[in-house]
Amino acid sequence: MAWRGTLLSIHIAPAASYEMEELAEAELVARRGIVGDRYYLGTGTYSPKPDAREVTLIEEEALDALAWNDPPMQDAPIALARDEHRRNLTVRGVPLNHLVGWRFRVGECVLAGARLNFPCRYLEELLGKPVFLPLYNRSGLNCWIETGGIIRPGDVIEPMGERTTKPNRAARPS
Repeated sequence: MAWRGTLLSIHIAPAASYEMEELAEAELVARRGIVGDRYYLGTGTYSPKPDAREVTLIEEEALDALAWNDPPMQDAPIALARDEHRRNLTVRGVPLNHLVGWRFRVGECVLAGARLNFPCRYLEELLGKPVFLPLYNRSGLNCWIETGGIIRPGDVIEPMGERTTKPNRAARPS
């Protein structure tokens, strides 16, 4: 894997359906999430289900494609701002679909790509925009945090070239 990307923005919400708030920096805690985010606090829509939602990412390139109506899966282009897509990190130059099962670095933190994030009808209802089909297979990546720390927009994102394994959920700090 030879690529190098950039963290463009960081967003969190304190609970399900709350508006996303942009942060100038965020603290990531291993096996827990982003301090202040709904999944860190256990107040997210999917919090009751054990899942890899410690931090979620989406590619700016996917948002660009919606704005260009490429491929033309909806009647017209869709403008989707960084605070609307409900993912924590917006990135550029990072091949998220290829990172399932791989470790990568975001600033001083290490993330493990756990599974692709698929769009849901909930997002369409929340936004009032037909994003379900155009975001299919490019709705982002759900990750575990292996090494915590502080991240900021502008941080470099790069592969570590190491496979990851599913963490022991029983070992998760409370």
